[in-house]
Amino acid sequence: MTRITSDEVRHVAKLARLAVSDEEAETFTNQLEGLLEHFSAISAIDTAGIEPTSHPLAMTNVFRRDEVKPSLTQEEVLSNAPASENGRFKVPQILGESDSE
Repeated sequence: MTRITSDEVRHVAKLARLAVSDEEAETFTNQLEGLLEHFSAISAIDTAGIEPTSHPLAMTNVFRRDEVKPSLTQEEVLSNAPASENGRFKVPQILGESDSE
């Protein structure tokens, strides 16, 4: 396994333009070493024959089928609107738009 040194931590911090004290460099070095050990343990697991997945649990489509069903007519919908014009809801003008748009 590749070991990370404090010098490498300081170098990466410098590239990221981060000020890192000697104490922080040692702390980060130890933390990164722990992560690499964990990744190494995960890499040692035999995953041959296991299908790659995007989610750990089986997912199913939760949407209903798109089927035509009886619904309100345009006139019935607009009958409850405070105002309508040309078969559409009429709403107050916003953002300084002109009537010609």
